[in-house]
Amino acid sequence: MTDEVRTLKEWVDGSDNIVFFGGAGVSTESGIPDFRSVDGLYNQKYDYPPETMLSHTFYVRHKEEFWKFYHDKLIIKDVEPNVTHNVLAKLEEMGKLKAIVTQNIDGLHQRAGSKTVWELHGSTLRNYCEKCGKSFDIDYIAAADNVPKCDECGGDIKPDVVLYEEGLDSDVMSGAIKAIAEADVLIIGGTSLVVYPAAGLIDYYRGNKLVLVNKTATAQDSRADLVIHDSLGAVFGELL
Repeated sequence: MTDEVRTLKEWVDGSDNIVFFGGAGVSTESGIPDFRSVDGLYNQKYDYPPETMLSHTFYVRHKEEFWKFYHDKLIIKDVEPNVTHNVLAKLEEMGKLKAIVTQNIDGLHQRAGSKTVWELHGSTLRNYCEKCGKSFDIDYIAAADNVPKCDECGGDIKPDVVLYEEGLDSDVMSGAIKAIAEADVLIIGGTSLVVYPAAGLIDYYRGNKLVLVNKTATAQDSRADLVIHDSLGAVFGELL
C-alpha cells in the first residue's frame, strides 16, 4: 500500500460523512468504454461527431441516426459492477458514505447496492414516451428496430439521459450540491473534470480532505489535498 492510499484509508476509516463524485473511469473496469480516452467514444469515427449525435438538436432533427448510434454505443447490457462500485456500496451500508454523485448513465452504482445516487446525466435504464409519459426499461429500447415507439399511444420514446444543449435536472443538482457542500471527505474519481456544469460541483466543497483519484493528471490536481494517479480498482481494493 502506498503512502497516498494509506492516507486515504485513514481518512475513510475516520469519517462518517464521505461523498464520492465519479466519472467514466469508474465504469471502464466493468468494460464500459469512456468518452475521452484514446480508445473512447469520442475518438471513433462516424458520419457525425459523437458530440453532435448526442445533442438535443440532432435528436430532434435526425432521430433515426440518433437511435442507430445510441443502440450501437450506449445500450450496454450484461455488465457487472466492479470493485469500486462494490466498495462504495459497502461504505454506504457501513454508514460512512452519504452519497454518490455520478456523471455515468449505466446504473451500475445502484446495481451494486448503493441507495443515494445523484445521476447528473440521467440513466439509460430509464426511458419515457414523449407523448403520454409512460416509462420503459432498457430491454424494451434494446428490442426496438430503430426509433422506439410507445406501445400504448405510439409516441416516440426518449431516453432519460441529458443530451448536449439540455440542462441538468434542478433537483438532482440541488441534491448533489448539498451532499458535496456538507461532506467531510470528498473523493473524486475517474473523471477529467472538464465537463461543465458537473465539473463545477467541486467548488461547493468546503472541507480539507479533497481527494482526486485518476490514472492521469487533471487540471484540478493542484486544488486537491491528496492526489493518487492509479486505477480506481487498485485504490478502492485497499480501502476495506
